[in-house]
Amino acid sequence: MLSGALLCAAAALFANHAAAQTPQKPLTSQELVRLVYQLPTQPQKRDEIIEEIRRRGIDFELTTGLRGIVATKSGNDALLRRTLEEAARRRADPAGAAPRASEAEARDVLENARKATLAAAGVMPDFVVRQLVRRSAAQGETRNWRQQDQLVVATSYRESVGREQYKLLAVNGLPTSEAARERGTYEEVGGATSTGEFASLLIKLFKPEYETDFQAADTDTMRGRRTLIYDFTVRKDKKFQYVTYGRGEGARTTETGLRGRVWIDRELFRVLRAEYTTTEIASDFPIRRVVNEIDFDWVTINEQKYLLPVAAEVVFTTVEPFTYYDPRVERNVTEMRTYQTRNEIRFRNYQRFGSEVKIIEDGDFTDEEEPPAKKPE
Repeated sequence: MLSGALLCAAAALFANHAAAQTPQKPLTSQELVRLVYQLPTQPQKRDEIIEEIRRRGIDFELTTGLRGIVATKSGNDALLRRTLEEAARRRADPAGAAPRASEAEARDVLENARKATLAAAGVMPDFVVRQLVRRSAAQGETRNWRQQDQLVVATSYRESVGREQYKLLAVNGLPTSEAARERGTYEEVGGATSTGEFASLLIKLFKPEYETDFQAADTDTMRGRRTLIYDFTVRKDKKFQYVTYGRGEGARTTETGLRGRVWIDRELFRVLRAEYTTTEIASDFPIRRVVNEIDFDWVTINEQKYLLPVAAEVVFTTVEPFTYYDPRVERNVTEMRTYQTRNEIRFRNYQRFGSEVKIIEDGDFTDEEEPPAKKPE
């Protein structure tokens, strides 16, 4: 015979199970607005909102006004925007929207992507590209960005080296000296810098020794191509990612884990976009989080097409002590303050290694939309 406590527990368990089996109604516009209004003060809730949209869908027309509210409250978050657009396509045309993947298709696409990525890495040409970096900063996590500077960086990849190498060419349109260019690296310019936006990331993600855990999550349309989205995680103990704070003898480096998403073309089995956030960072490390977003597209080098980065954005969230004089207590006071730095990166003029890289051209730093990705001929 069940006691009263056990009966209550059993009833609660049955109710939870029944709720889990009952499909939830789609999100209303009022619910969406209420959720996104939390983002300015709680940006970490973005992933929860995305999962809610994916799980429930929406029951309203995605108007220009609603798009504007979401963009304003989320800091124009790209993933949230695309998730909403995909949900809107499903609502408007359930039959015509990209079908959700079966377990078999999700498994096959992932395995084919692994093979295609590792195979492509083996035939990657030696190349050089101009990397344009616009750096900005914001107080707290407000995303009220104020531009700091613009850099031009020559980035080269050689298979014999197996990774990217960087040389600073110009700062705010002014060329660096030849001597400084020869001895200096991208990191020595100071401020927030990032490396590894090329084949390095994807190759490591798909290498078996890193034991990346992939889970099929959703569908999306990326630059005209139908894709499957996979969430992934990499544990810190796999030594996949390192973050460095400071320069020279005082620099500190820590290992991190990763969680993120990749968008894989359902026909070509190539990664068209990758996003990831650092995890498992030590609580006393000044850099608390790094978020990286990379878009890949087909570029031509020596009359051959290769899938390479065309744009990236990296946001660093840092907590540092700030000392100021407080007249109320008539002494210096130190408090911890949060700030963010953002690197917006564009990749221009891929060429074979050994080609001369132009420092800068008119219009290099103007904002523009990337052309739709096309299936290589």
